[in-house]
Amino acid sequence: MNESAQTVQSAEMFRPPINRAMRTLDRSFFQKELNLASARVLDKKKIASCQKDLSGDILKLERLQPIRLAPATVNADCGAMCLLLRPEVRVDDESTWSSRLHDLVKAQQVLIAPYRLQLNYDYWNYHDIMSAILPESEQDEIPVGFSVVGHVAHLNLRDHYLPYKTLIASVLMDKNPKIRTVINKIDEVGEENEFRTFRYEVLAGPDDMTVEVREQDCLFRFDYSKVYWNTRLSTEHSRLVSKFRPGEAVCDVMAGVGPFALPAAKKRVWIWANDLNPESHKSLLENSKRNKVTEFVRPSCEDGHTFIRTSTSRLLKPSRQLTIHPKLSRSARTTSTQLSPPEILQEPKTFSHYILNLPATATTFLPNFIGLYTGHEHLFHPNTEIKLPMIHVYCFSTKSDDNKAEEAKICREVSVQLGYGIGKVGEEEMQVWDVRDVAPQKRMFCASFRLPRDVAFREKDSRA
Repeated sequence: MNESAQTVQSAEMFRPPINRAMRTLDRSFFQKELNLASARVLDKKKIASCQKDLSGDILKLERLQPIRLAPATVNADCGAMCLLLRPEVRVDDESTWSSRLHDLVKAQQVLIAPYRLQLNYDYWNYHDIMSAILPESEQDEIPVGFSVVGHVAHLNLRDHYLPYKTLIASVLMDKNPKIRTVINKIDEVGEENEFRTFRYEVLAGPDDMTVEVREQDCLFRFDYSKVYWNTRLSTEHSRLVSKFRPGEAVCDVMAGVGPFALPAAKKRVWIWANDLNPESHKSLLENSKRNKVTEFVRPSCEDGHTFIRTSTSRLLKPSRQLTIHPKLSRSARTTSTQLSPPEILQEPKTFSHYILNLPATATTFLPNFIGLYTGHEHLFHPNTEIKLPMIHVYCFSTKSDDNKAEEAKICREVSVQLGYGIGKVGEEEMQVWDVRDVAPQKRMFCASFRLPRDVAFREKDSRA
């Protein structure tokens, strides 16, 4: 047998037993006993050096510790240790021993002895077990993609895996200790209502959808069945928040439970956070308190079209002011240390950023920016140092290798909605960020551009 064939045969040895007729998980079925060779180390103090010397002979498998308590024999010391050897090494065939193994045996540092390795359900991972249960025709696409939101694993199983859904959920929960509930989505996001929630079925564990999630040093607590949350957007949340500067005002039009708003507020950014879903609004209020950022967050629960204009108008009026007193260290409290003067934070009169994170329809909210600052030209450059705000609008489009066609399509859509040509160059250049793939032919993007003067100051009843 050549080396390649031996490697394949060895890999087969450690796979779990197969039962493709199983429909209810039977953990006790997954048992296996393997007859291996071991190197019994005669001096416990030399276990580390022997392991190093025999690095090419030792059994190397994930989740399997090669150093074991040696099986008890009449002549062996109780508590002796041994090293498990590769399946190719045989006790009764010295031709399978390496030269270094021969040397250690001759030097009476190790003794080659048989070892019965017991494997059970706990050893194999999720993919191993499912490979042994699912039909061979389904082996190419074993369900491995799922979202974890707190203690809940969220699956979106294809139809041909539904007969195995209980099995999949049970194994998934076994192999991921932090997961206590497994659900499967049974409709498309937004099919039931405009709040982007979804219908689901519980496959394993209790129907407990109140979860806690940590992101960007913030703790979020919410009922996952009543609000929208996407763990796969954590990188995007962080990317956009990094663009906000302390002291700026940001308008989050579809804020959800606050994945943009709360981390920004922790940076001392003034956040006007809105969501049409009353449950999201409720969670945003609670999470603002939980993360001690209520002074920087102004929550609303109204239609986003209206909110763009009302929040902009309200911000123009006399704004909030915070006095931040310096914190004293314990040592400073016991001395006559001179206190630094308190910091006065003044909320600006204009927003630096608007966030529109409703990819399916966000571009249709853009007409609300037409004439948004008509009559307030004096607040902006060149009359002051203040620039017009950045707009960050999320949308879906098709997929391509370089996204060029998609960028052009998004530019055209934004231009149509604003009644103004947004380009790819100059002061009004649009940056299109590839956020993530959401389907085989569907991708999520974020289009960021500075609100053009011709749009911001246009008479509200006209278009360019």
